[in-house]
Amino acid sequence: MAGRYDPNPFDEEEQVNPFSNQAGRGKASGPSHYGGGAFYTTNPTSGLSSLPPERADFNYDRSAPIDIPLDSAADLKKKERELQAKEAELRKREQEIKRKEEAAARAGIVLEEKNWPPFFPIIHHDIANEIPIHLQKLQYVAFTTYLGLVLCLLWNIVAVTAAWIKLGDVKIWFLAIIYFVSGVPLAHLLWYRPLYRAFRSESAFKFTWFFLFYLLHVAFCTFAAVAPPIVFKGKSLTGILPAIDVISNHVIVGVFYFIGFGLFCLETVLSVWVLQQVYMYFRGSGKAAQMKRETARGVMRAAI
Repeated sequence: MAGRYDPNPFDEEEQVNPFSNQAGRGKASGPSHYGGGAFYTTNPTSGLSSLPPERADFNYDRSAPIDIPLDSAADLKKKERELQAKEAELRKREQEIKRKEEAAARAGIVLEEKNWPPFFPIIHHDIANEIPIHLQKLQYVAFTTYLGLVLCLLWNIVAVTAAWIKLGDVKIWFLAIIYFVSGVPLAHLLWYRPLYRAFRSESAFKFTWFFLFYLLHVAFCTFAAVAPPIVFKGKSLTGILPAIDVISNHVIVGVFYFIGFGLFCLETVLSVWVLQQVYMYFRGSGKAAQMKRETARGVMRAAI
């Protein structure tokens, strides 16, 4: 039978390691009768030697020294001396500032820090901490008249702008801008801040300054509420006379002027009340007699 001498696929054959270096592997082995013929098996030349093991390198050279500069003792002492010198200089400056503040306080000078309005401080205003408690209400009402003047002049710009669009007279608009730009800061400098300082320091001279310019403020509000046709037919101010004149032609513009007229009337009435209350306090607190004595003393010095 032909298949009698076929090799058994399940027979265990010699496992040959191609990487081992054994003697005689390159020689031919004895004949083997497979299928009736001679067959010589040869092993591949195994002249390879195993490589030595190498350590995995993850780019971390742990054996390399790390050069970390360390300050020497002399450098540390030098920095310590510099810090001590800066600390002594700051302490000296603080003492100097404190000495100046105490000297200013003894002389009656108050350092005013701008704190109002909170989102963009432009003036100093602290009624609760600087004004005597019995005068705080009157000071708040006076501050309301100052804000009322700002509102009146701002609304005056709105109404005059509407009149300019309808009537085509740009001169009245420029006048309205001038009233606002000049009136708001001058009101603060000429009568509100003197009243604030007068209540804070009880100065008779500052009371006199307040009365002089607050009377001008009341006169301006009264004039604006009427707005007689003196300057550019009076339409640069939202008084009763231009309101009547404008509403006959343009109802909306006339309504704007009537609102401005009401604001100026309210401002005038409130300002007259503040003037009356401040004058009553000025007379009742003896500041009037003190001012007369100071005036007489000044006249005598000038005469001498």
